Amino acid sequence: MTRKSRKGRKSNAAEYSRPNEISPAMATLLSNIDAEAIIVGQSDAIIYMSENVNNFNVLRDNRIQNESLQHLVRAVRRSGTIQEATMELPRGPLGTGMHDLLVRVVPLESAGLICVLIFDDSEMRRLDSIRRDFVANISHELKTPIGALSILSEAVLGASDDPKAIVRFATRMQSESKRLSDLVQEIINLSRLQDDDPLKNAKVIDLNEVLLSAIDQSELSAKARDIELIYSEQATARIKGDPSQITMAISNLIENAINYSPEGTRVAVALRVNDGLAEVSVTDQGIGIPDKDLERIFERFYRVDPARSRATGGTGLGLSIVKHVATNHGGDVLVWSVENAGSTFTIRFPITTQLTAVEAE
Repeated sequence: MTRKSRKGRKSNAAEYSRPNEISPAMATLLSNIDAEAIIVGQSDAIIYMSENVNNFNVLRDNRIQNESLQHLVRAVRRSGTIQEATMELPRGPLGTGMHDLLVRVVPLESAGLICVLIFDDSEMRRLDSIRRDFVANISHELKTPIGALSILSEAVLGASDDPKAIVRFATRMQSESKRLSDLVQEIINLSRLQDDDPLKNAKVIDLNEVLLSAIDQSELSAKARDIELIYSEQATARIKGDPSQITMAISNLIENAINYSPEGTRVAVALRVNDGLAEVSVTDQGIGIPDKDLERIFERFYRVDPARSRATGGTGLGLSIVKHVATNHGGDVLVWSVENAGSTFTIRFPITTQLTAVEAE
């Protein structure tokens, strides 16, 4: 595996003033290797950590809180030899998405210091998983619209002397073409989500702004079906992540609610803060989901009602995208549903106390 160096990374070394601080040369070295680094002093206090270590949730009150990592550090201190292990750590307090880590703990010669190097292999494992599943899933899903277009084009050629039939077949071809285009775009969106870790270059996001943007994107769809979109600002919340991914996930939930609701009904969007989590809920008065399907609705290409999905243009990827966005941001997504009564989807994210870029200036 080839690892690229990351130059110019900031460190928190300057924040510490302890008798056993690391040298400037060591700080420079650690800030330019492709791993997150922690230096542990003799009293197990942290005297150095690289910028993104906090993404792994292994530290608290300037100490290592992860039990497995504590054991590794103590084993190195006793034996004086390098120790290495693989670990799975939750991406947030909900524990749904995971970091796949390679941890190498190295004793340093000066003053009994211990160096912890953390290599995040999550992205590589996600890519391997994508490669295994991609061909089977995509070839199956692309066959239907491509086959339909082929049959319809033959029908058009055979109906050259029947203008009404040509119009009918051409209309069907437009519908299948749009379905194919939407499917390809959803595949691209899902691939990007699986290829990228939004927490590596995370921004502070105001969720209220994201919700208003997502609702605005769905206004035309709602008006076309005489559905009222309701949003009442019940809380304010900031999270860390990728604004475009968060907007896409919430837009998918709103569009799903619109597509699977009868005309003349309501779709309600709400934001709440509960126990350190921002909860965005989307509630409809639609057809609901059978109990037997609730556990599978977040699977790629799974459709509760394939006929209804074809009628609404559903690709079977929208909820899978929502789940990927939630887990990649250390959150999760929940669903409550009753057949013929409606559904509520709730996507949850860990909140942050950091300021937005505008407020920090």
